[in-house]
Amino acid sequence: MPWKHPADVRVAIPSTMSEKADVIVIGGGVIGVCAAYYLQKTGRQVTLLERSSICSGSSQGNSGLIVPSHSIPLPTPGTVSQALKWILNPRSPFYVKPRFDPTLISWLWQFRKNCTPERMRLGVRTLLKLTRASRDLYEELINEEKIDCNYQTTGLLMLYNTKQGYREGIEEGHLMNEHGLPMEEKNAAELIAMEPCIRSDIVGGVYYPEDAYLNPSNFVYQLGDRIREKGVTVREGVEVIGFDTNRSHINTVVTTAGKYQPNHVVLAAGSWSPSLVKNLRLNLPIQPAKGYSVTFDWDGPTPKYGLILGEAKVGVNPMGPKLRIAGTLELAGLDLTINSRRVNAVVQGARRYLNGGTGFSTDNTWAGLRPTTPDGVPIIGRVPAHPNLVIATGHATIGMTLGPITGKLVSEIVSGHQPSINTPRISPTRFQ
Repeated sequence: MPWKHPADVRVAIPSTMSEKADVIVIGGGVIGVCAAYYLQKTGRQVTLLERSSICSGSSQGNSGLIVPSHSIPLPTPGTVSQALKWILNPRSPFYVKPRFDPTLISWLWQFRKNCTPERMRLGVRTLLKLTRASRDLYEELINEEKIDCNYQTTGLLMLYNTKQGYREGIEEGHLMNEHGLPMEEKNAAELIAMEPCIRSDIVGGVYYPEDAYLNPSNFVYQLGDRIREKGVTVREGVEVIGFDTNRSHINTVVTTAGKYQPNHVVLAAGSWSPSLVKNLRLNLPIQPAKGYSVTFDWDGPTPKYGLILGEAKVGVNPMGPKLRIAGTLELAGLDLTINSRRVNAVVQGARRYLNGGTGFSTDNTWAGLRPTTPDGVPIIGRVPAHPNLVIATGHATIGMTLGPITGKLVSEIVSGHQPSINTPRISPTRFQ
């Protein structure tokens, strides 16, 4: 039987109460829970605040792929011209909902400026350091805490069903390899021998042996239980509504269930992070990028590897007797409405690569918002204007991959230690 999370127990404190706190972590997704885990390991007293329940956001239904291979940032040379072909097509992998939004216009302008070879390579170097370190931490964390989340280290196959897509995939693979990530080119016959669920008309692909996959909600739920056992105070159903400051220092976190007086604040609220720091006059250029997943019973050959279906931009995670497919990037604001046309596009995309299954049901559909920066690199670091505030957001489509390393970096920053990965490329100040 798959592990199931117990019923939510939401604890609220009286609205008149003001509590002193060492570290307040805002957000109960994979980033916030990992931050709380590593902070308590350094001896900090941690209170985690989550507006809904642990793992209720993007950590719940994402693809669950742990992908150092996905270390090419979203803005790349040629992205703009490709996006212009897709941008108004509601079935395309990338879609912008037409609307007048000054923050979106500013974000798109910054995104365009980052679509250069030099900035892309800077992003690749940064993301590969983070993703490979995080992959190693997953191994340690899951073994140490005995987390049952179907963690598999068989690697990932990047599949292509067109010659052009295959050529571009090999170019990406060589770029990854130049920066130290192992990859292997595979022709169609080799791929089908490795993975019987692949259709016979596949053109070719790339194998990334360092990638992995897991059940994302099982990981976050169980790590949430571990941090409770280790003394972290978890307050679910408590929404942060603002901060009071004494000059630069945040001295009060105001919530729907009372006030906290923290020594340190860690903001890990994903796509909701920019709105929470508006009164602090901080610029967090983050757009919510909506993605969808569908999880269904699968009666075909069970995949041995995580898969990314190249041209369709769809990820595939074998989850026991079920299969999860996930994809699309939709800039529609803080909107969790499910667009059936885009869900069907994900399913139809999977059909073009996989065989032997009669499922492909859209009954169990999920949508989540991935916080996306215009340079494709997360924001992890202390805010100089508010020295007791640490930001940990902007992870886009690889938030699950980057959970452990982000948590470790947050704990090092809060404790005043030199971060194990120290680069201005992830600093909040790069946007100020």
